[in-house]
Amino acid sequence: QLQASGGDLVQPGGSLILSCSTSGFTLDYFAIGWFRQAPTKGREAVAYITKSAGRTYYTESAKDRFTVSRDAAGTTIYLRLASLKPEDTAVYYCAASNIMSINEDDYHCWGQGTLVTVSS
Repeated sequence: QLQASGGDLVQPGGSLILSCSTSGFTLDYFAIGWFRQAPTKGREAVAYITKSAGRTYYTESAKDRFTVSRDAAGTTIYLRLASLKPEDTAVYYCAASNIMSINEDDYHCWGQGTLVTVSS
């Protein structure tokens, strides 16, 4: 399983960096995706990054405020959250996919997620 970390309580307008470690992950994959689930809502896609080319994709909710990246070794995937709003409050998850997709059904090895709370 992949494990997201870095969630915290942050004020509106603040920023946060989430991490997803693939160290020790033995299954092959094509992309790592970030998803989130707000209280009382379903899980939604945020962004993904491909393993080899580092190609990124963002959903409308993440575009212009969130940035997905990876370290040089490709073992840690980051999601930088900026200009945070209360509606960004959610549990954020990372997962792996064998294809380039934003469909959560194409992802596997979900971890427990990390909670981001945006509140003053």
